[in-house]
Amino acid sequence: MSYPALPHNHGGDVEHICEHMPKTEEFRTVAEAFRLMDDPSRIRIYWLLCHCEECVINISAVVEMSSPAVSHHLRQLKNGGLITSRRVGKEVYYKAADTPAARLLHNVIEELVEISCPDGQTKG
Repeated sequence: MSYPALPHNHGGDVEHICEHMPKTEEFRTVAEAFRLMDDPSRIRIYWLLCHCEECVINISAVVEMSSPAVSHHLRQLKNGGLITSRRVGKEVYYKAADTPAARLLHNVIEELVEISCPDGQTKG
């Protein structure tokens, strides 16, 4: 993509960087991941699922939220590809997806909150 000449020349390498800058549409995945993390309760649920596989009832008890509220957050996380689920009989179990994006978000959460994984283990 061709960029117009910059109005000011500050001696930097911005023109070279602009030649390699992805289009706005290509940043949509990043924006979507951050949108999913715009709620502290959802982040807390996601962090929990990075460390264990659990059902809605138990997640609700741990985060002290109603099951419908937890289900709402789980649906958004699942639609965003950050968690997966599996059914055993009538019970559905959720856990963090094993993807580079999911592992990266887990690491970012822990870095920003300055917390560590139980037993010093990381998912990534």
